[in-house]
Amino acid sequence: MSKLGFSKRDNYSRCKNSAIYSLAMREHSRQELYKKLIQKEYSEDVDLNKLLDELEARDYQSDQRFTESFIRYRVSRGQGKVKISNDLKMRGVSASLINISIQQADADWFVLASQLREKKYGKNIPHDYKEKAKQMRFLFSRGFDAEMIRYALG
Repeated sequence: MSKLGFSKRDNYSRCKNSAIYSLAMREHSRQELYKKLIQKEYSEDVDLNKLLDELEARDYQSDQRFTESFIRYRVSRGQGKVKISNDLKMRGVSASLINISIQQADADWFVLASQLREKKYGKNIPHDYKEKAKQMRFLFSRGFDAEMIRYALG
């Protein structure tokens, strides 16, 4: 029995239900789900890795599905592949899965950078160094690399 009077079996079920509820709200990476569950007071005696393996085996949790969903959402918000990649790494997604998913994403990063620049600053390309630097910093902060920024300001 745990501190709260529940058996290990009950706590496992509570953790599982909590994980499934979280996954029903939105996709989560394995690491995100682990971090959520470890904070629950009833997760103390539960083998969370075993639980997450079970959820993955049943296809309730999938890092690939999470990554694809994450990329689609971030692209729709005008974020570049550098920022998206870094955010996925922070969520525990493997570098190889990130690279494959970014390559397979239905996004033209160059066009996206151009559209974002135009939406914020208008159609006219700046000729003033100060304004050009400002727009470059903006695109860089959104996760676009130097080549994409040059294209957008081209």
